Amino acid sequence: MSSSTLSALSPLDGRYAPRLAALRPLLSEYALMHRRVQVEVEWFIALTEAGLAELAPLAADDRDFLRALASGFSEADAQAIKDIERRTNHDVKAVEYWLKAQLSGRPGLARSGEFMHFACTSEDINNTSHALMLGAARAEVLLPTLDQVIGTLTNLAHAQAEVPMLSRTHGQTASPTTVGKELANVVARLRTARARIAEVPLPAKMNGAVGNYNAHLAAWPDFDWEAFSRRVVEERLGLVFNPYTIQIEPHDGMAELFDAMARCNTILVDLARDVWGYISLGYFRQKTRAGEVGSSTMPHKVNPIDFENAEGNYGLANALLAHMSHKLPLSRWQRDLTDSTVLRNMGVAFGYTVLAHDSLLKGLGKLQLDEAALAADLDGAWEVLAEAVQTVMRRHGVPEPYEQLKAFTRGQPITRELMQRFIADLPLPGPERQRLLALTPSTYTGLAASLARRV
Repeated sequence: MSSSTLSALSPLDGRYAPRLAALRPLLSEYALMHRRVQVEVEWFIALTEAGLAELAPLAADDRDFLRALASGFSEADAQAIKDIERRTNHDVKAVEYWLKAQLSGRPGLARSGEFMHFACTSEDINNTSHALMLGAARAEVLLPTLDQVIGTLTNLAHAQAEVPMLSRTHGQTASPTTVGKELANVVARLRTARARIAEVPLPAKMNGAVGNYNAHLAAWPDFDWEAFSRRVVEERLGLVFNPYTIQIEPHDGMAELFDAMARCNTILVDLARDVWGYISLGYFRQKTRAGEVGSSTMPHKVNPIDFENAEGNYGLANALLAHMSHKLPLSRWQRDLTDSTVLRNMGVAFGYTVLAHDSLLKGLGKLQLDEAALAADLDGAWEVLAEAVQTVMRRHGVPEPYEQLKAFTRGQPITRELMQRFIADLPLPGPERQRLLALTPSTYTGLAASLARRV
C-alpha cells in the first residue's frame, strides 16, 4: 500500500481503494470536470446549429475536435483546469477558460469563443453533469454489482430449495421453512428494489440564473429558448428536461434515487444480519483459507466478517444517502450553496454501497450448508407441529383445538414420542390421524420448496 493510501482520511481511498476502482472515473472530481466539459461542448455545438445569424455552423472537423475534448478528457486536462481554478476560485469558470484556451489554435472556433458557456449559469452545467455522473454510475457499476448479488442469491435459493430449516419468530422455534425459501424472499424484495433504482428519471435544466431564460431572451428575444434547452437536455445529453426550476435543479430526482438505493441497502442489511445469525446457529459453516486469522488470540475462530463489513458499510451508505435525500431538495430562496459541498459526496455514498455489495458477495461465496446441524435443530423442535395438529383438529370439529395444544406444548419440551402419543389419542378420521403421525418437523414446510424454485 502506498504512502498516499496509508494517509487517506477515507478508507474508500485507502484500505478499500482497489475494490472501488470502477467508480473513480464516474463519480470523482475528475469525473465532474469531464462531464462539465461534455455539457459545455454540447451546448456550444447546439448553439452553432440553431440557425442564429451571428453564429455560423461549425465545420465537421471543428465539431469533431470539440467532442474529442470530452471523449479524450484526461487527468492532465483535469489538472490544467484545477490550475486555472486556483486563479479564478471558481470551478465552472475554470472549465470555461480551459475550453476557450483549447479553441485558440483553431481559427474557425476561436472567433466563436465567447459563445462557450453562453447565457449559462454554473448550475446549468453542474446539474446536467451530476445527472450524467449518476446515470453512468448507476448503469455501469451500481446495478451490475447488485445484479451479481441477486444472481448469487437466486442460485443459492434454487440449490437449497428443499433443505428444511427451523424458522425462528421472535427468536423462538416456529413453523419450518427451507433455506432456499428464505433466500428467495430476499431475491423477490431485491428485484422490486432494483427496478425502483433503475427507473428513477434523472431530471436536468439549462434555463439560466433563476430558471427564466432572462439572459437568453436579452440576447435573442425571438428565439424559442425553452424548446432549444429541452432538445439539448433530452436529445444531446439523454436526460429528462425539467421546465420549472430556480437557479438549481431542485434535486427531487436525486432524492428519489438515493431513497431507492437506501431501501435496497436496508434489505441487504436484513440479509447480512440473518446470515450472521445462521452462522452462529451452525446452519452455515464458512470456507477457510490458509494463513487467514479469525482472532488474534483464539485460533479456532472463523468470524463472519464479510457479513459484518457489509452491514457496517450499508449503514454508512444509508446515513449519507438519507442526508442527501433530505437536504438536497432544500434551497433558500432561489439559490444557496449548501447543496454544492454535499453533492461532492455522491461518490462516497455509492462507494460504501458498492463496497458492501462486494463484502456480501465474498461472504456468500464462503458459505457451506451444514445439513446435519439443520436436521438436528428440527428434530429437537417437535413442538412446531402443534400448529398443524390444531389446524386439522379445527377442520374436523374437535373442540378447543388451540387450547388443547397450548396446554400440551407451551413451556415444556416436546419429543417425537410425546407428540405422536397426543396425535394417536385424537378423535380424528383414521387417514387424517395417520397423515399427522407421518408428519415431522423436516417435512412440515408447506410450499416453501416450490416457492424457492419459482423465484
